[in-house]
Amino acid sequence: MDAEEKFELIKGNLQEIFGEEDLKELIKSRKEISVYWGTMPTGSISIAYFFPMLKVADFLKAGFRVKILLADLHAALAGVSWEILEKRYEYYKKAMVMILKTINVDIKKLEFIRGSDIQLNKNYFHDLLKLSTYTTINEAKHSAAEVVKLGDNPKMAGIIYPLMQALDEQYLGVDAQFGGMDQRKIMVYAREYLPKIGYKRRIELINPIIRGLAGEKMSSSVEASKIDLLESEEGVKKKVNGAECVEGDVNNGIMALLKYLIFVLKSDRKEKFLVERPIKYGGNLSYINYEQVEKDFIAKKLHPLDLKNAVAKEINSLLTGFRKDKQIHKLHKEAYG
Repeated sequence: MDAEEKFELIKGNLQEIFGEEDLKELIKSRKEISVYWGTMPTGSISIAYFFPMLKVADFLKAGFRVKILLADLHAALAGVSWEILEKRYEYYKKAMVMILKTINVDIKKLEFIRGSDIQLNKNYFHDLLKLSTYTTINEAKHSAAEVVKLGDNPKMAGIIYPLMQALDEQYLGVDAQFGGMDQRKIMVYAREYLPKIGYKRRIELINPIIRGLAGEKMSSSVEASKIDLLESEEGVKKKVNGAECVEGDVNNGIMALLKYLIFVLKSDRKEKFLVERPIKYGGNLSYINYEQVEKDFIAKKLHPLDLKNAVAKEINSLLTGFRKDKQIHKLHKEAYG
């Protein structure tokens, strides 16, 4: 790929980029670019993790070095008991590798980093204290609001959360951070405040929030909104069939799964999306891109139930390897009981 092709690959399906011109220049320079994506080892992993992993796949295809930060200390600050952190870490690491292998990604430039390995040193702590002298309580609360449940009387853990995430960019030694739209305020904070303590601004790459099967987004805390990696076939069918999906209205989790997951994979594999229907209802339908499905759905040529059945079949096919893997089941049981 040339520089322009790499940039378009990275930009694809992102909602926003802070430092877009800097990214273009870095790509043109042909220096190895490093980016990190972080997550807390908290709830059991759902198929929502495929969305950031598909973008991680793009980074790797473009030749970027990718660091996945499994933020164990952040998880502890968010309420996970200290005793269970190691087990959650091992489960998350195994699940991420399996997701990437499922979508056929070369992971030789991928590195996993435990948050506590970079955060429990005196230099990091010194910078955390230094950063706190520039940051007001209100600014910290504003930055963390979409990520941490603060409430009317927030704990200090939630207040220091955005400061730590900003410092992670520096201590991971990366050129860019990748995260969801819910991370946007923390990314804005990092770009404004890291220079105050002598560090450079990073490029911030922001993914859209994907709608859940029920509600505004897939959430580990809302069981009906997500499909677990180890969900049974019947469980997938039940959740997909119970999802919000009004005929003719594309603003729902089913269409989001199609656009940001199923058709991304189909495009890479040059496969069609098949909707199976009895002859009396018009017979099978075949689609080569999301736009075709959306057009038929808006025109009410494609019924929600037929669409749901097809989506459930695709997801069940995607999760087959997870269901068969004994190690992921063992790690999940140790991490969640």
